[in-house]
Amino acid sequence: MTTPPQRTRAVAVAWVIAAYITALVAAYFTWTRVPGSVLERTAAADVVATAVVFIYSRIFDNSSFYDPYWSVKPMVLTAHFWLLPESDGGVFARQLIITLLAWAYGVRLTHNWLRGWTGLDHEDWRYVDLRRKSGKAFFVVDLLGIHMFPTVQVFLGCLAAYLAMRSPVPLGPLDALGAVVTGGAILLQGTADNQLRAFVLSKPEPGTILKTGLWARSRHPNYLGEMMLWWGLALFALGTDPQWWGFVGAATITVMFVVVSVPMIDKRSLERRPGYAEHMKRVPTFIPRPW
Repeated sequence: MTTPPQRTRAVAVAWVIAAYITALVAAYFTWTRVPGSVLERTAAADVVATAVVFIYSRIFDNSSFYDPYWSVKPMVLTAHFWLLPESDGGVFARQLIITLLAWAYGVRLTHNWLRGWTGLDHEDWRYVDLRRKSGKAFFVVDLLGIHMFPTVQVFLGCLAAYLAMRSPVPLGPLDALGAVVTGGAILLQGTADNQLRAFVLSKPEPGTILKTGLWARSRHPNYLGEMMLWWGLALFALGTDPQWWGFVGAATITVMFVVVSVPMIDKRSLERRPGYAEHMKRVPTFIPRPW
């Protein structure tokens, strides 16, 4: 008897939840036992949690176990930073705003991944491509490229929240701007993801290009929203404790999307969608033209 698809997917989701609970427990024990500064201990716990998820990815031979880590981690880190003793002198309103924004982003993006993931038979096409190209070296590519590299990126991006949440500087214009940019980024990304999902569910003809809604003005509006979010967090740091390492995360994440992620997606679309080369000429990569 064939297992019903719903049950298969439910079991897969249960394993993902188990992986993240295990990772959280491992991170907590690491945090309480390793020496060092707050950020050093947090980084160590982050690496251990990533290693746990990587083990699950290898056991099930599916690197998409890691996919929710990107969206779950900001929720955990902002809550963690708020609970630190050194955040007692921070401004409550700023701490609440940053935490709520991080959770709104994390819950929405995790839900978006969950509703599109069909189960253990489904792995992100980029991982499949890397697996094919790297061959026997995939273990290293998987550990360092798919798991650890994004972990470092998000950790660096969340340093802006750490700086802002412990600062006693009163709320100011840059807090308002940061909230608007970050909130707008969540709205932009959510709208783009919903439009993309509706397009996919409509089962268009192979090779069809999405040219409606936000996608008519930007080829990658969802990634534009992602980059905006991290720069929005950086604005909070700029208005409170403007140290260079509060901006390195937003910068490196932007470089990653501009140099790696988007060229990879555009290349795939050029191979699979006739007319995409012309589409690239007419529609900008990220920021819509005013005309």
